Amino acid sequence: MLQHLADPVAVLVEMARVVRPGGIIAARDVDYGGAIWYPEPAGMDEWLRVYAAVHRAGGGEPNAGRRLRAWAHAAGLVEVTSSASVWGFSEPDERKWWGELWADRALHSDFAKQAVEGGHTTQEGLERMAGAWREWAEHPDGWFSFPHGEILARVP
Repeated sequence: MLQHLADPVAVLVEMARVVRPGGIIAARDVDYGGAIWYPEPAGMDEWLRVYAAVHRAGGGEPNAGRRLRAWAHAAGLVEVTSSASVWGFSEPDERKWWGELWADRALHSDFAKQAVEGGHTTQEGLERMAGAWREWAEHPDGWFSFPHGEILARVP
């Protein structure tokens, strides 16, 4: 959830405030900058570019995963341990779920509204993105993954 916040360091500071000294704080967040997929239908690169622009325009950081360690240090946490994991979607039911989720978001969500109102794309662009997600999801060799950064940190 830190990816959605304008001041993730302040949230980590607040988490530290409510955890007793010596306690542990854990966080995990996505890094869309590491998203990769196959096949590569027209519109997917556009989706990632527009998603990042909309996210940042709203005060968030779509590449939060790579920043968790730095944010923890900025919040005064100690003994920060970093790791990573990867989400992947390749099985037919996974592709259908993830692809339809994003196709729907591209057309019928706050993301869609903010993308057009913010001047990041047009309605036609949103339709290209939705079509690309559906094309990807229907491809029998479809594969999508993206990393997540993770931290465990101690409250001083």
